[in-house]
Amino acid sequence: MINPMDLLRSNLSRVRIPEPTNRIYKQECCISFDTPRSEGGLFVDMNTFLAFGKDCVGWNYDKTGNPVYLHIKQTKVLVPEDRPSKKPTLMAIGVDGGFDNNEPEYEETHSIVLLPDYVTLPFPSVELPEKVRLAVDAILLAEGAERKEQLAAWTAEKKQVSAYAMNLQQIDNGIVVPSSGWKCSKCDKRENLWLNLTDGTILCGRKNWDGTGGNNHAIEHYKETCYPLAVKLGTITADLEGADVFSYPEDDSVLDPLLAQHLAFFGIDFSSLQKTEMTTAERELDQNTNFDWNRIQESGQEVEPIFGPGYTGLVNLGNSCYMAATMQVVFSTHIYFIRYYKNRSLKLAFEKAPADPTVDLNMQLTKLAHGLLSGKYSVPVAEGKDDPNATATTTKSKQEGIPPRMFKAVIAASHPEFSSMRQQDALEFFLHFLDQVERAHAGKPEADPARSFKFGIEDRILCSSGKVAYNRRLDYILSLNIPLHAAINKEELEAFQKLKAEKISEGKEVSSDEIVRPRVPLEACLASFSSPEEIQDFYSTALKAKTTAVKSGGLTSFPDYLVLHMRKFVMEVGWVPKKLDVYVDVPDIIDISHMRSKGLQPGEELLPEGVPGEEEEPNKPVADESIVSQLVSMGFSHLHCQKAAINTSNTGVEEAMNWLLSHMDDPDIDAPISEGGQNVVDQSKVDMLLSFGFQEDVARTALKASGGDIEKATDWIFNNPDASVSTDMDATTSENAPTAADAGLPDGGGKYRLIGIVSHIGTSTQCGHYVAHIFKDGRWVIFNDDKVGASVNTPKDMGYLYFFERLNS
Repeated sequence: MINPMDLLRSNLSRVRIPEPTNRIYKQECCISFDTPRSEGGLFVDMNTFLAFGKDCVGWNYDKTGNPVYLHIKQTKVLVPEDRPSKKPTLMAIGVDGGFDNNEPEYEETHSIVLLPDYVTLPFPSVELPEKVRLAVDAILLAEGAERKEQLAAWTAEKKQVSAYAMNLQQIDNGIVVPSSGWKCSKCDKRENLWLNLTDGTILCGRKNWDGTGGNNHAIEHYKETCYPLAVKLGTITADLEGADVFSYPEDDSVLDPLLAQHLAFFGIDFSSLQKTEMTTAERELDQNTNFDWNRIQESGQEVEPIFGPGYTGLVNLGNSCYMAATMQVVFSTHIYFIRYYKNRSLKLAFEKAPADPTVDLNMQLTKLAHGLLSGKYSVPVAEGKDDPNATATTTKSKQEGIPPRMFKAVIAASHPEFSSMRQQDALEFFLHFLDQVERAHAGKPEADPARSFKFGIEDRILCSSGKVAYNRRLDYILSLNIPLHAAINKEELEAFQKLKAEKISEGKEVSSDEIVRPRVPLEACLASFSSPEEIQDFYSTALKAKTTAVKSGGLTSFPDYLVLHMRKFVMEVGWVPKKLDVYVDVPDIIDISHMRSKGLQPGEELLPEGVPGEEEEPNKPVADESIVSQLVSMGFSHLHCQKAAINTSNTGVEEAMNWLLSHMDDPDIDAPISEGGQNVVDQSKVDMLLSFGFQEDVARTALKASGGDIEKATDWIFNNPDASVSTDMDATTSENAPTAADAGLPDGGGKYRLIGIVSHIGTSTQCGHYVAHIFKDGRWVIFNDDKVGASVNTPKDMGYLYFFERLNS
C-alpha cells in the first residue's frame, strides 16, 4: 500500500499554483448545482481550478486524468434564533449594508483528496509539500469566478450632483413653507408631497402602476413650467444628504449642494425638521424588503408550496426574474425536456463539452435542465436540519432553489444588457435565447429545439390596380396589438370614467377596488393581426406610381409551440412609454386554423417586378429646390446640396448646411442619389430612435419607410414588430412556393392548448417583476424566482407572453 504523502508527491506535476488571472471555481460544481454545503462537498481540480460535486468529480478524473483535488465542505453552525437582523441601507444583496437575509452561518473544512481511490490528506498540515500549500492558500484567498462573473447583488448607483443645482433660479413670490401640515395645492393629498425649489409650490408625486401614490401634480407642474428640482417634504432633516431631491429633466434622484440655501429661501429651517417620509430609495428598499409575492401575484391567496421533479425554483441573482420566468416555461415544454434532460445525461454532456464546461451553452443548458427537472434540489428547507431536536413542524414552506449563474454568464456573453444586473425585457431575452440555441445547432437544424417555436408569416398586399404581392418572413413569436375598442365591458368603463371624474373634481383618489380596466378577448387581438390594413404611399410597379394598398397577414406554418406577445407597452405623446392597463381574456384552448395564409389564389395576378430606369425610381427622395438653390448660391455643388436637403428631410437651409459641412468628406458624397442617396437617413433621427430602445437597422428601415418623420417611424415600428432591413414594404412579388428555410419548419393543425404564462408587474419592461405560471400535472403552478406553489387564482388575463402547445388531432 503506497503512502498517501508519497502518492501526492508523485503527482505534484499535476498541481498548479493559480495566477491572479486564473478563474477559480470554488462555490458551485461546473456541471451540477452541488456546492460546498452539499452532502459530498465540492472538489476543486488543482490543475484546472474547476469545481465538481461528489457525483461528477470522477467523470473529470476519467476525462482529464487530473488526480489532485482540494475538498471543501461547509457545515451549518447553530446560531441563536433571536439573532437580530441588520436593517439594510443599500439596495443590495451579499454586500456590506445590503440585505442580511438571516442566512445561517457555516463552518468550512478543507482536505486534499487523491483520485481515483479518494485518498484523503488533512489541510492545513506542515507535512504537505510547499507547492500544494501555496496552491491551496491561493485558491482559498482568491475571489471565486462565480462571484466575479455575477455577484448575487444589485446596488443602486450613487446619486450625482444635479446640473441644475448651482444656478437654480428661485422666484420671490412671498411663499413661506410651514414646518408641518402640508397639503397638495391641487388636491387633498397629504403624503408623498414635493416642494418645487423654484417657486415653492407643494404638489403630490406620481401615481403608481397599481393606482396608489399621488395624482401626478408635481410632474405636471414641471411640464407646464420647466422648473427642474423638487425636494420631498418629510425627508428633510439636519442631515441634508438624506433629503430626497429629484431632477425632472435628468429624470433621477440627485444631490443639491445648495439645498440649505434653497430651503432657506422659502423660510425652511432644516435643522428643526423631523423625518416623516421615506425617500424614494428607502421606499424602494421597503417595498423589496416587504415584498409579498402571495399578495401581489395571487391576490392574497394562501399558496401551497410544491416540491419534487419539475418544481425547482431559481434564485434571483439580482433583477434576473425575467430570465427565471422565461426558462421555467421553456423547460416545461416537451421538446426541451427531451433534448436537455431525458435524452442527455450530465455525464454525456460533460464528455462532449470543451475543456472548460462553464463556457459551453449545451453543457450549461443540460446542467440547468437537470437542476430544474430532476427534483434533486427541490426539497423543503428545514429550520434546524442539523439540530437533533428538530422536528417535522420546523420545516419551512419554501425551498432554496438553484442559482443559474453559469447559464446566465454563457447566454449573456454576447449581449451587454443581459450581462448587466439591470432588469430586462422577458421577450427580448426569450428571442436572444432562441437565437443562441439556433447558433449552437448550426449545421444540425434537425436537432435544434428552437425550431419548434419557429413559423412563417406572409403578408398579402393588394394594390389598387387589383394585383397582389406576397412577402414572407420567419419569426419565433406572434406579436399582437390589443384593440381597446374591442373591450367587452364598455358600460362598466363608462361608469368608471364618470366616477373617476367626480372623485378628481372632489380632490379624492380612486381606490384600487374601484378601478375598472378594459377587458379585451384574445380573439379580437388575433383578428387585429389578420384584418386588412391600409398602406399609404405604396409604390405600385403596375401603376408605376404611389397609391393606397391593403395589407393583410397570415401564417404559412403552425409551430409546435406558439408564443403570443401582448403589446402592452405603447408610446404616448412626447415619446413617453406607457403600459396599457388592460385585461386580455385568454381561453385554455385556441384555434388559429383560419389564420393560415393561402398564398397566391387562382385568378390573382402578381405585381410585376420593377424595371430600373424605366420610370423615376419609386423610393428616390426628392429635394426641396428652394433649399437647394440657396445652398448652391453659396458655392456648393448642386448634387451635394440635393443630398443635404434630402438627408435633413427638407427641414430648412440651416439644417442642410450643417449636414453638408459635416459630410463633405464622406466617401459616397459624389455618388448619384439613385445609387447612394436612397439608403441614407439623418443619423440624429436614428440616434433618437435608438434612445427609445429600437435596433439601428429597424430604426433606419422605419425612417426610410416614413420619409424621415420620427413620429411616423415610431408608429411604423410598432405596426411592424417583425421588421428588419430585409423587410421591404414596397417589395413587389414573392412566389407561393415555400422557401428552403420555410420548408423544414414544423407544421400541423391550428388547435393549441395554453401551457404557460409570463406575467409582468411594473410600469416598464426595464423595471418591475416577472413571474411564470405553468400548467403541470393537471393544475396551474406559480414560479416566482425560488418560490414554487400551487396557483390559486391564476392571472390568465394579465399575461405578457403566452405559451401554447399544439394539440395533435
